[in-house]
Amino acid sequence: MPRSGQAKTRGSRAAGGGEAAAQGQRGQIGPSPTLMDWDKLRVFHAVAEAGSFTHAGDLLNLSQSAVSRQISGLEESLRVPLFHRHARGLILTEQGELLYRTAHDVFGKLAMTEAQIRESKDRPRGPLRITTTVAFGSTWLAGRMREFLDLYPDIETHLLLVDRELDLSMREADVAVRLSPPRQGDLIQRHLLTVHMQLYASPAYIQRNGMPRNAEDLDNHRIVVYGDELRPPVPDINWPLRAGRSDGNLRRPCMTVNNIYGIMQAIEDGVGIGSLPEYMVQGSSDFVQVLPELEGPQLDAYFVYPEEMRNSKRIQVFRDFLLRQVARSRF
Repeated sequence: MPRSGQAKTRGSRAAGGGEAAAQGQRGQIGPSPTLMDWDKLRVFHAVAEAGSFTHAGDLLNLSQSAVSRQISGLEESLRVPLFHRHARGLILTEQGELLYRTAHDVFGKLAMTEAQIRESKDRPRGPLRITTTVAFGSTWLAGRMREFLDLYPDIETHLLLVDRELDLSMREADVAVRLSPPRQGDLIQRHLLTVHMQLYASPAYIQRNGMPRNAEDLDNHRIVVYGDELRPPVPDINWPLRAGRSDGNLRRPCMTVNNIYGIMQAIEDGVGIGSLPEYMVQGSSDFVQVLPELEGPQLDAYFVYPEEMRNSKRIQVFRDFLLRQVARSRF
């Protein structure tokens, strides 16, 4: 390669330390014993997520020994331990935590880029992971998805129903329906609907115990609420405990259920009176509204997705589908 040789000769003539500088530059861009291997990094990320070599091996279709060798090789190349080995599993070291956060961000962005590249220009296709609360997803969204699947059969739809917020920026999901404004500034939000919370009971419960005459009369009835054990998916969810109580003291519930869908099941079974979003009971004869003049907190639902997914056709068609479904519903 004469051009390269001539360039180095001119560089060495230009400065006495040129040869040393060239060697230093070659050392920066050439093969290095500390250069991380992508395969090892992928295995490391899987182990950090799974918490053990065995579970990571199952996910990657590798043996436990092969996973262990990859991690050992990565630790040797970096010259630091990445995990504390314990009998009950693996715990990331401080250096391991740093590498995991970076790898998680990188793999998330790569997955997003891959999805954008693979997406057809003419017809939306590819995976779409939708997250929302268990209650909204189970009782409103899931029952309306058949139309979407008929319209867009090439979109692989995954509903992730959890009462905690998945991190969209880290690609734990692609889009979300949230019952509160998103706290992350890098997310795009579109208001979908306003949800009203009301009191309901089953016809059987009212037949046995009578209808409360006023809010104060709730003291004489069994009340089912979410409770305080876990962070609730919506604010002021236990409002029936204070309704009609002028002294500020809360009435005692007969039962707590840390899931709104579970509260609905308990009310339907006649356990007691509880607060439900109106979308859960619309058109059902299994519920009787109690004290219609009482209204709990109003919740605004938002369609949320990352800024970098703004041009995704899958997200655009799903957003439009949701808006059509909301327009057809009575809230």
